[in-house]
Amino acid sequence: MAQKIIDPWGSGLLEDYEKIIKDFGLEIFDSGIFPNPNRIMRRNVVFAGRDLKIISDSIKQKKKYYVLSGIMPSNEKIHFGTKMVVENIKYFQEHGAQTYILVADLEAASTRGVTLGEARKRALNFHIPAYVALGLDVKKTTFYFQSENKEVMNYAYEFAKKITLKEFEAIYGSADPGKIMAAMTQVADILYPQFRERMPGIIPVGIDQDPHIRLTRDIVRRFKEKRFFLPAGLYHKYTPSLDGDIKMSKSKPESCIELPEDIKSVRRKIKNALSGGRDTLEEHKKLGAIIEKDMVFELMKQHLVEDDHELNKIYLEYKSGKMTSGELKDMACMKMEEFMDNLVRGIEQARKHIGKLNFVKFK
Repeated sequence: MAQKIIDPWGSGLLEDYEKIIKDFGLEIFDSGIFPNPNRIMRRNVVFAGRDLKIISDSIKQKKKYYVLSGIMPSNEKIHFGTKMVVENIKYFQEHGAQTYILVADLEAASTRGVTLGEARKRALNFHIPAYVALGLDVKKTTFYFQSENKEVMNYAYEFAKKITLKEFEAIYGSADPGKIMAAMTQVADILYPQFRERMPGIIPVGIDQDPHIRLTRDIVRRFKEKRFFLPAGLYHKYTPSLDGDIKMSKSKPESCIELPEDIKSVRRKIKNALSGGRDTLEEHKKLGAIIEKDMVFELMKQHLVEDDHELNKIYLEYKSGKMTSGELKDMACMKMEEFMDNLVRGIEQARKHIGKLNFVKFK
């Protein structure tokens, strides 16, 4: 039987979310366990997790816990998956989590061929300002660069002793030296907030990053003493490609929207997106849209319409045929233009305050 693998560095698509939950032993996400769930939690865009109850209990009982995520500064664009990660970080930050953002400059160097200097420049000039523009509260956030955190590197070597090459291959599919270094560093990053104080933590990511969380949990279990809490994971679905594929990809630029992107380009892509509208206006008014096929409605659901009542109204009018595909796309273009304008302005504003960020000062 073939080994089931998710490659966090690859571009392969995972098409069956129910099968992923079963194959990798995930929990089905239940937004009801969290107070005031955010938009992507409420709408089942967040679909699975690991050990979520301990995080829910920490929130309700006002106990210490942390949320952590990493920035991969491989270029100066982000995507909707990054936006969802930031939205979930923001949620936990607003619900009492200690917040840590690491710049994965070492991983960028070992797996993407980016120099440490270029990684630092991109993180400070674009990625961190973009996170701020998307809602991250920098006053409540601790930042650090992997390359400066010698403690993380020391722990990475210690953790590497807890796993064999065969076990690594079983999780990642291969044991390339650069990937081993990157993965073990990520394990140490995930556990970094617990180096001085054992406490629960949650890592919100796309499902393609689950191997890092599984590896971390496997290593934690191998300590005889209760040295660390098992990190919890929270997983969101992909934002579908505008042509109907399960995931937007830069390899298909006309079906992928980058953040930020020129609004004229975005409008063209939305206008050409796969529609759930019928072949003729008469047929559409009679039968209504096939919502499940419509990539623009999915974009609205995941990212562009915050209010649930507004989304339900759009859904009913489009499903009934009262709203046409063209009208839906016009609405999406208008909302996307507003979003892009706010993102660009937010990035520019955040750049002015980059020197005030709380970076860990390592000796």
